[in-house]
Amino acid sequence: MSDLPHHGVQLLEIGPRNEKQRLDNYLLSQLKGVPKSRVYKLLRSGQVRVNKGRKKADYRLKAGDIVRIPPVRMEVADDSKAPQHLVNRVSQSVIFEDDQLLVLNKPAGIAVHSGSNLKFGVIEMLRQARPDDPMLELVHRLDRETSGCLIIAKTLKTLNQLHQHFRDKAEHMEKIYRAIVIGRWQGAEKIIDLPLLKSGSRSGERFVEVNPQGKEARSLFTPLEYKDQLSLMEVKIFTGRTHQIRVHAQAVGFPIVGDSKYGNLDFNASLKKHGFKRMYLHAYKLGFSLGSQNYNICAPLDSEWEKLLNEHE
Repeated sequence: MSDLPHHGVQLLEIGPRNEKQRLDNYLLSQLKGVPKSRVYKLLRSGQVRVNKGRKKADYRLKAGDIVRIPPVRMEVADDSKAPQHLVNRVSQSVIFEDDQLLVLNKPAGIAVHSGSNLKFGVIEMLRQARPDDPMLELVHRLDRETSGCLIIAKTLKTLNQLHQHFRDKAEHMEKIYRAIVIGRWQGAEKIIDLPLLKSGSRSGERFVEVNPQGKEARSLFTPLEYKDQLSLMEVKIFTGRTHQIRVHAQAVGFPIVGDSKYGNLDFNASLKKHGFKRMYLHAYKLGFSLGSQNYNICAPLDSEWEKLLNEHE
């Protein structure tokens, strides 16, 4: 591994393509190879300036803004590219694409983006596979162990519109999941309306709990199929809180199979002995509109779900 400097201070003018983009996301796109923690340190210390003034990470850029980026030493590793078999797997998971966006059926076990302990995520692998695409940006996130619909924007206009849709709760974005929970669900469909609060961390990871001081969180659980100790559920969410479905399922006594944070660890361990190692939560369907174009995109479940249910008849 070697260190390479940027050549002096960079003064970059913001054009229409980057208008309304968050400052931190813009910097991360300009400083590829620089650890995320270092980028945020540059922001906090005031070394990054916009129009000669300090700005916070969530500042939305405007056309004509002048962004000052100081010289930064970059770590360039020999393994700067993701393994080709993972890149191929991500590329082959595209289930829909047009001029505005593409949608992946994200595999379980792959993070959506790189992080402090992860060199590559879905977005980095997709950019590696498609170097000629002028823009590929994550619209939203899924937990690493959650599979299913993941939207990637191909234009800044689409990115901004979809960000607004996700902020508007269920008014402009229908979000439906599939989950296998432990236990036989009692009764028919049920609204879970329990506020959620991020409460520090466990072993350095974020942890969420039901708490009256938390933010509103609303989920509709509907049973689809019963198999002995398991229930296949459809879950429609009206808010998008961190770990919402996982914590709501746990709170009503039906934790998601394979959930290592909020689930039944003994039950999960017994399933692992039979080869069922993932968390059974899947972003099944997204419905939304962009202008006059309506989208209803469904990511099919893989055969492992049916196999698990069949083994518990």
